[in-house]
Amino acid sequence: MKLLIVIVNNDDAKAVSKALVKNRFYSTKLASTGNFLLSGNTTMLVGCQNEEVDKVIEVIKSEAHQRKKMVTPIAGISASLLSPSPIEVTVGGATIFIVDVEKFVKI
Repeated sequence: MKLLIVIVNNDDAKAVSKALVKNRFYSTKLASTGNFLLSGNTTMLVGCQNEEVDKVIEVIKSEAHQRKKMVTPIAGISASLLSPSPIEVTVGGATIFIVDVEKFVKI
């Protein structure tokens, strides 16, 4: 059995969650914040059998998309920026950590 720790942008979280349920994969959602942009993310914990990992990844990939966004750098990142100008960054997509589960108990 595997545990997938899936971090997605809040803009994609609802669609990813619906797609997982539609494909009979269930998750626990946690609110989280990224360190770089200090923006909201959703972390999902998804348990599945070893042979289902690739399917879960495909479902997530179908709904979590990268996109460009203009953001203003956070004060303190660079002292040389007296008046920070917006910069373009890539947001969205998903970060997935896959770990082995030694034991699973549902009570």
